[in-house]
Amino acid sequence: MPQATLSIGIIGAGIMGERLLRAILEQAQGSLRVSGIWDPAPAAMARIAAAFPTVPQLADAAAIIAASDCVYIASPPASHLDHARAALAAGKSVFAEKPLAVDVTDARAFVASAGERGAVNFPFASSLAVATLQDWVAQGEIGQVSRIEIEVAFATWPRSWQADAAAWLDKPAQGGFTREVVSHFLFLSRRLVGPLHRLSASVRFPEAGKAERAIEARLFAGEVPVVLKGGVGTTAKDDHNIWMLEGDKGAVRLCDWSIAERRLPDGSWQHAPGAMSNEQARPLALKRQLEGVVRLTQGQSHHLATLTEALNVQEIVEGILAS
Repeated sequence: MPQATLSIGIIGAGIMGERLLRAILEQAQGSLRVSGIWDPAPAAMARIAAAFPTVPQLADAAAIIAASDCVYIASPPASHLDHARAALAAGKSVFAEKPLAVDVTDARAFVASAGERGAVNFPFASSLAVATLQDWVAQGEIGQVSRIEIEVAFATWPRSWQADAAAWLDKPAQGGFTREVVSHFLFLSRRLVGPLHRLSASVRFPEAGKAERAIEARLFAGEVPVVLKGGVGTTAKDDHNIWMLEGDKGAVRLCDWSIAERRLPDGSWQHAPGAMSNEQARPLALKRQLEGVVRLTQGQSHHLATLTEALNVQEIVEGILAS
């Protein structure tokens, strides 16, 4: 199938569905096309119709699958696997939002049967800042890796720009910042260092019927210890995060999603040349993600997060939340 004919259908018209839709439309003319979008919420479909009047709105998920070469699944997490199974059964490739699922047993069965026709949207797989971190490590900047530290903090949960999704995003069944945010940094740890295992964790659910408000965890990426801490109400910022990789000669870190930094001999931190804010970096990462989706759908090797990687992340996430 020529790259120019690749059609992507979108299930879910929330923030992530709209974000990828916009990224597809911004690609070079003819490289990709949107076969259609569907969401069960009329308000979401009306918003998309107003913003993107030329994008086809289809009747249901089955119609999206039938019209597409690849199906992007951006619905709430509990529905991911049903849509993915239907798409794979129809011979289509699948690009799903994280988390892969919320039921670990079901996810394991899915991954065992899905083969290599699916991937999960962890944008760190396409991040230029992450590529900079990898270059520094390869150049010996930090020496022998000794530990990973992950810190996430939020003024409120959900974040202000996610308030419309609070009906599921702030519920323990599918939501919470561990699934929504921490999973990205767990993926990064796995991708750069090694498989995640040997978890011990604690979690706080102080508000009945609401998602978690604090977590602490220790685990390993390969043979490297990982220390993780996250909380709500611990910063004035909508979203603050640091992922740090430390070695016997130095350290590098990723701050607030997109700023690569390295620690200088005097202990201060230096931005990478050309470091960009997340708002500047996101379109570039999405473009590279879509390049990976094309390769996935064409049956070629790609750099996207594999289903196996996503399952490992999900196992840790659900282990934290069950602790």
